[in-house]
Amino acid sequence: MTDHAFPSDPTDVTTPTAPTDPGDPTGLTRLTARQLLAGYARGDFSPVDATRAVLDRIAAVQPLVNAFVRVDSEAALAQAEAAAGRWRAGAPQGLLDGVPVSVKDLFLQRGGPTLRGSGTVRAAGSWEEDAPAVARLREHGAVLVGKTTTPEFGWKGVTDSPLTGVTRNPYDLTRTSGGSSGGSAVAVALGAAPLSIGTDGGGSVRIPASFCGVFGFKPTYGRVPLYPSSPFGTLAHAGAMARDAADTALLTDVISGADWRDWSQLAPAPALGDALAEGAKGVKGLRIAYSASFGGQVAVQPAVASAVRRAVGRLAELGAYIEEADPDISDPVEAFHTLWFGGAARLTQSFGKEQRELLDPGLREIVAAGERYSALEYLAAVDARMELGRRLGRFHASYDLLVTPTLPLTAFAAGVETPGGAGGRGAGQRRWTSWTPFTYPFNLTQQPAVSVPCGVDGDGLPIGVQLVAARHGDALVMRAAHALYEAGAAHIPAPGAV
Repeated sequence: MTDHAFPSDPTDVTTPTAPTDPGDPTGLTRLTARQLLAGYARGDFSPVDATRAVLDRIAAVQPLVNAFVRVDSEAALAQAEAAAGRWRAGAPQGLLDGVPVSVKDLFLQRGGPTLRGSGTVRAAGSWEEDAPAVARLREHGAVLVGKTTTPEFGWKGVTDSPLTGVTRNPYDLTRTSGGSSGGSAVAVALGAAPLSIGTDGGGSVRIPASFCGVFGFKPTYGRVPLYPSSPFGTLAHAGAMARDAADTALLTDVISGADWRDWSQLAPAPALGDALAEGAKGVKGLRIAYSASFGGQVAVQPAVASAVRRAVGRLAELGAYIEEADPDISDPVEAFHTLWFGGAARLTQSFGKEQRELLDPGLREIVAAGERYSALEYLAAVDARMELGRRLGRFHASYDLLVTPTLPLTAFAAGVETPGGAGGRGAGQRRWTSWTPFTYPFNLTQQPAVSVPCGVDGDGLPIGVQLVAARHGDALVMRAAHALYEAGAAHIPAPGAV
């Protein structure tokens, strides 16, 4: 087995130098999953061609952005050969046969360790079990090219860890990729596989999608089964990342397959791909609320505000009814912290002194905070969560969708948890929640939400617009995202740093 691990010096936050053109002479890494599938069907190229191109692309960009933990090229090529044989026989397997996909290193994937960004996880062992989403990818013939980086146990909104170091933004190598699914977002943005799966407990799919200029979708909680359960409980969703809405919907449909190991999974839902096939409906007639700042609670960078307003204008041009309206969201950060920090404390409850010393210092801090909460404080946070869900349910009785910025700012310096006061509510704030006020509330309420690229700032850094629906409104969210893409509103320049 050719299994390449990518160690990194976690103390090294210097900026590597980008090559003139790491290149892709075949052009295959610039194709979407659906374009690859169409090419396989026509016989223009094979899954082996696509997989080799992706593996070459990973080798070119990995030293610069540090998006992968491990790449098993031998296993990936074997999967691609098998897929090529099925296509030659006219019998493709499932919806993604031969399409390269990367997997965040929080999902179990048989054949190699899932280290979760932590030196506390022992790599030794058989590692013979797939997480539900990974099992569904295999069933649909996907080629699993590698595991992507995560902060330790996915605990924060940027991607760096004591184990693997810093993951960098493909638009500016001095900036963060966001997190916690930062490696996945970078991989998609750079053509190092057109699809990736990530997790989102407070924005961890949508944050890096916004910073890296890709689509990131957090479905309604329970639509995508999770096993093992997240230490952060029912805040954590599994989600899809891609370069357009149709690919994002396709990947979501694949990973939403039932799995008995998740007791909280939802009943099967209509395929999102079917909803997009009815694309003529688009957003015409939808009632959309536009909240620029949650009623003045959030300071938003001017470039972000302008780009999001243009996206809202495009939705109006497409026939949606737009009203400026703010949901009743008094900042729920204390309730979120109680649940999040409590989950971190539970995760590390059995750790001895030596293991705790290996942890990211910020993670140690929130573990200590979580250990101080009482059961009554935890239950009070649950009550606050339920009340927020009730208020959002009432809001969506009047509006089909809510539109906000995904984040109030563009990517800041790599290697730090917060940007200071720039663009957020956060001067003096130390935790990542200070600059993610538009994302984590919808983990508390378990609503579907997608980040769609909608422009770049003056430094060429991507900006995301967030579309949110009521629980189970996944198809509405993706219809609107697809409409923006088809109208050209989501087309931004390709990464220039790599």
